[in-house]
Amino acid sequence: MKNFGLLILGVLLGVLAMYFYSKKNQDMSTHPPTIKPPVGVISPDEIKTLDQAYNERYRIINDSLFKGAETGDNRSSWYNLEDIENYLAHAKQQANDNGYTLDGLRLYLGAHPDTVKGKGLTTLFFVPTGHENTSEGSFVSVQKGAVDLPDSDGLDMGKNGRPPGANYPQ
Repeated sequence: MKNFGLLILGVLLGVLAMYFYSKKNQDMSTHPPTIKPPVGVISPDEIKTLDQAYNERYRIINDSLFKGAETGDNRSSWYNLEDIENYLAHAKQQANDNGYTLDGLRLYLGAHPDTVKGKGLTTLFFVPTGHENTSEGSFVSVQKGAVDLPDSDGLDMGKNGRPPGANYPQ
C-alpha cells in the first residue's frame, strides 16, 4: 500500500509539473502579435498624392494614343492574392533550379499589343530579381544587388481598373 501511495503521489506531481511547464511555454497574451510594416509603406494620403501626380502623364498618353478609342488607357492592375502567393512560390523554385536566390520582385510598366479589337492597354508585370548562388570559399559574401533573373517567368494578366482609367480609390 505504501508503494501504491508513492506511485499516486508521483503521478500527481508529474501532472502538476507538466501543467506548469506547458503554461510557462504558452503565450498568455490575448492580443494578436504586432506586425511591423515593411519599409516603403505609404499612407492613403500619399497614395492619393502619387495618383494625382500621374494625371498629367495619363492625359498625354490618352490624348496621343487613345484619341477616339472606346476607353482610355489602363491606370492600374489588380492581382488575386492567391495568384501572387503561387507566383512567389513558383519564382523561388525556378530561381533555385536556375542557380539563383530570389530576393525580390521588380514591377515594369508595359503595354499589350494592339489588336483588331482595339488599342493594347498599359499593364504592370512582375519580374523576379535576385543574385547568383556562388561560393568563393570566403567568409565574406558580397551581394551585387538585385538583378532581373534571366530565364525566369514573369507575372502579368492582372485585371484592369474599373473603368481602366479610374483613379485611386476604385
